[in-house]
Amino acid sequence: MHCEIWDAQDSAGARTAARLRALVPGGLSVREAVAEILTEVRSHGDEALNGYTRRFDTHGGDLLPLRVDPAQLRDAADALAPDVRAGLSTAIANLECVAQAGIREDRPVTLPDGHQVILREAPVARAAVYVPGGRAPYPSTVLMGVVTARAAGVGEIAVCSPPGPDGEISAVVLGACHLAGAHTVYRMGGAQSIAALAYGTETVTAVDVIVGPGNLYTQEAKLQVCGEVGIDGFAGPSDLMVIADRGADPAPLAADLLAQAEHGQATIVVALSSDADLLGALAQQLDRAPDTGAVARLVLVSDDERALEITQAFAPEHLQLVGAQAQALAPRVTHAGCIFVGPASATAFGDYVAGSNHVLPTGGAARFASSLSPGHFRRRFTEVHIGAGAPALARAGAPVARAEGFEWHARSMEARIGDNPQL
Repeated sequence: MHCEIWDAQDSAGARTAARLRALVPGGLSVREAVAEILTEVRSHGDEALNGYTRRFDTHGGDLLPLRVDPAQLRDAADALAPDVRAGLSTAIANLECVAQAGIREDRPVTLPDGHQVILREAPVARAAVYVPGGRAPYPSTVLMGVVTARAAGVGEIAVCSPPGPDGEISAVVLGACHLAGAHTVYRMGGAQSIAALAYGTETVTAVDVIVGPGNLYTQEAKLQVCGEVGIDGFAGPSDLMVIADRGADPAPLAADLLAQAEHGQATIVVALSSDADLLGALAQQLDRAPDTGAVARLVLVSDDERALEITQAFAPEHLQLVGAQAQALAPRVTHAGCIFVGPASATAFGDYVAGSNHVLPTGGAARFASSLSPGHFRRRFTEVHIGAGAPALARAGAPVARAEGFEWHARSMEARIGDNPQL
């Protein structure tokens, strides 16, 4: 795997981060192609959905029913290798524990005028998790979506994944669906599956929220249906940034960089350090590894402050901090999808069993977006109780309403002044 060493000791952090991001150009626009697929599925339902599945997934092969029989899910779970099932069970338990901690109870707030506003949350009724296929099965993605949605209290959770040429979804994915608690599983993928989940077909029940990674067509489809359904965000190519202190062990760090590089084309992995010898040792190990299509850069910085500056501007999906000085930066990092602190905290743990979620903001979106959490499946709203404070609030609010030209807004509030039996 080819990598380069950059000297950024005298470069501004934002400039270095921009150079790194420019190494992975954006994908070609598929907007028009996706829009056509969405329109066809919305208009023609199962007929269009099956046609696209045969065209893109089974490549002309016979189609199995869109909906997987629940008995098949149970059988797939029973057939899992014991160590795989044990690993999935560990991941489910840890994910559920962390997700449950993110659920907020209703909270009343009493205001100075005596009225009360209650901050409430409620889960959406139906959600769907997209699980990619193609290069490999991803049972871990099943868990990240389904367990989090279940912890959020979602009533009906669907999973969809593209079938292979035989028309079937990977058995390990089906088994994971059963263990995680998915209610329905569909044999479908790509933009056509997003259309089906957003609009509904004769077989596919429309949902309220769609989450999960996928290829450019899938992500573009999520963007185009956003507003009719909720989405988690645009999941682009993966990235990892490591800040390592002088004298860190290069062997595990090289393994961490290569592990993320397994995601392939357009993935970028970066190590920042003030230790030129460490970067040289990493370069030797990376250069000996097979090429996956990922981009690797090793960046020499003057100190950890410069490394932090670059990191904040780059906003990595994954950030590893290795060494006492680097680890001390953790409380100051505000732009990262997930932070792994300490030499034992490999990003790979987060991909599977740590309990954190591996559906993370990519492409620098960690500046404004969050990892998948129960919040993506819950709606926040308020409940307002105004009693004796109504006259004071009306006197405060009516002039503002009139300043905006809304006379009846003002009168509505002022109607609560005087002999109101509720006061």
